[in-house]
Amino acid sequence: MRSSILALLLTFSSVTAIFAQNNADKEAYTKMITERSAKIVANLGINDIKKTEKVTVIIRDQYSNLNDIYAARDARVKAIKEKNKDNKVVRDSALAKDGHIVEASLAKLHKKYIGKLSAQLTSEQVDLVKNGMTYNVLPITYKAYQEQILTLTEDQKKQILIWLTEAREHAMDAESSDKKHAWFGKYKGRINNYLSAAGYDLKKEGIEWEKRRKAKAKTN
Repeated sequence: MRSSILALLLTFSSVTAIFAQNNADKEAYTKMITERSAKIVANLGINDIKKTEKVTVIIRDQYSNLNDIYAARDARVKAIKEKNKDNKVVRDSALAKDGHIVEASLAKLHKKYIGKLSAQLTSEQVDLVKNGMTYNVLPITYKAYQEQILTLTEDQKKQILIWLTEAREHAMDAESSDKKHAWFGKYKGRINNYLSAAGYDLKKEGIEWEKRRKAKAKTN
């Protein structure tokens, strides 16, 4: 009897330790995404403290909701692989089906999120939030294309911006920094093919751009 009680106490102690660790992890994660969100909001020029806090919470919750979607996906993927480890056809079919479920969930969440932001912010501020969530890759890349190729037409600039904007919409929902950048990489490939088809020698344009940058650096 005594040994049974001792075993029960040890088990309870272990569960409590795990629960405490999970709570600590959750608190650390919440703190991290709150700070990340606050940094984004700091660049929006909001003077109302209550609105600042509200928008920060909206962005923080988006990070949390995205994490929930991917955590649930990871659990399902693990179960699918374990259940069908000897049947590749069934496994791959199940994984593809689950991928569609994730895409649908992300699309629904994305639309709802933009709606919440738009209710609080101007379209320009919403763009700043999107850029903040994607490391400002869009404005940096768009500027770089224009500096690299000085003869871009207005139509070409417009098309480049359209594709970078589309990449940003996907990147906002990506689960990691690498995957956010991967979305931009995919669309930059499309842009480069588009420019090459228009007759631009991107290698040559890059060399000339580097020369201009070095010359500018010497004068500064």
